[in-house]
Amino acid sequence: MKKPLVRTVWHALVAIFLLTSCGEIQTAPSPVLPYYFVTAPANATPTPTPFQPFIPAIGGQPLAALPPTLPLQLSATLPPQVVTATPLPTAIPATPPAPLLNTPPTLLDAPDVITFLLLGSDLRPGSSYRTDTLVIAIVRPHEGQVSLVSIPRDLWVNIPTVGMNRINTAYQSGELTRYPGGGPGLLRDTLRENLGLTIDHTAMVDFDGFRRIVDTLGGIDVPVACSYTDWRLIDPSLDPYDENNWTLFTTGQGLIHMDGDYALWYARSRSKSNDFDRGRRQQEVLRALYGQALRADVFSRLPQLYADFRTTIRTDVGLDDVLQLAPLALHLSNADIRSYYIAGELVTPWTTPGGAYVLLPNTALIQEMLRQAISPSPRQQQRQTWQVEIRNGTPYDNWEMLAAERLNYAGYETTFRASDHRNYAQTLLYDLTPDQDRTRSASLLAVLGLSESALVAVPSPGAQTAYVVILGMDYDPCFRPQELAP
Repeated sequence: MKKPLVRTVWHALVAIFLLTSCGEIQTAPSPVLPYYFVTAPANATPTPTPFQPFIPAIGGQPLAALPPTLPLQLSATLPPQVVTATPLPTAIPATPPAPLLNTPPTLLDAPDVITFLLLGSDLRPGSSYRTDTLVIAIVRPHEGQVSLVSIPRDLWVNIPTVGMNRINTAYQSGELTRYPGGGPGLLRDTLRENLGLTIDHTAMVDFDGFRRIVDTLGGIDVPVACSYTDWRLIDPSLDPYDENNWTLFTTGQGLIHMDGDYALWYARSRSKSNDFDRGRRQQEVLRALYGQALRADVFSRLPQLYADFRTTIRTDVGLDDVLQLAPLALHLSNADIRSYYIAGELVTPWTTPGGAYVLLPNTALIQEMLRQAISPSPRQQQRQTWQVEIRNGTPYDNWEMLAAERLNYAGYETTFRASDHRNYAQTLLYDLTPDQDRTRSASLLAVLGLSESALVAVPSPGAQTAYVVILGMDYDPCFRPQELAP
């Protein structure tokens, strides 16, 4: 029954499959261009700077002047910042709460969606392996929407025929025990019996394949909103068990170009963060992969790419499905992709009698989140009608891309224009809509992390866009994506 729909939406998932190879490995650092920290001198005096439109007038009305800006000095250093998007809870109960283990999940009814389980593994011949990257892609073909749900590898679940264990062990157990359907079959049944969600298709890639795919695309440009520092192997050929072969490596904020090694390290490392923060970074990489697949014209080369990587990607989706309507991927943007995470109050930390740290699923809360993920989002469709233009008024290159990513997570479409100068002190949101809906503008301010004082109301019926954001030096690109899903 769902087979025709698979052909309808595969174009939206070709690039998503590319993410699924992030295995447990550290890779050598790539050069990172210096980034800059801007400071105002102690004796600086305010200098008023007006808003400069790119058309003679917007709606025939003058625009309000921006608050004062300050003369700036540039310093070629920016202190490294380690950001954890979702801190790990500290309270760990001595025994698992009975309701968490005894709450049977309701089978979620989702007749209009197709679900893909995307897996990344450190699969190597002759060794044990686990699927430490688990992302569910939920596709609504009729609405043109995709929801991504990150599952932590330490989720403590009841695996059929095995018993209680981490979810990342289910795939290998299915392969070793010859479970019906093998590893994919056991993992599907595990998710259905523990979360109540039916999986239609699976795809798994190992880390070598991931690096090769990213390099084949020419690398990816990842909008890194929160700078990140973690241990990284100096060279992939070195012994990972020798501590002298490791170094602390920092990825600063900005649009960072990553090759396969760099992208794998960024998506997989967690020594100085946690599984939840890693899920955030994996989804950043996933969105970047989709964008790069479009730019690299992947869809015109699908038959050759499918042949090249068929031994790398283990999936039950065939080439015929890939080719049917692949060009329609051009109609899917990052604003059509919603992001969700099994994190925070959706899990409860617990230490097993054997001393293992695991996460108990709060089934009722997880199912509430999954119902949102599988449902159409009228709010997302409404937000896309209110386009937001972004102008970078800071000396930091590509910060407009970071703001756009933030708005895309919340479902807004974005465009760009160059700013008249790059030393604005304050970030402002210009509301050019005729109706001046305060609820809508307040929602935009919240998404961007701005206070109400940042709003400038300029009703402009003739404007070509609804809102204009000019980024200033007070703008903080780092955000929590799990709070922005529309």
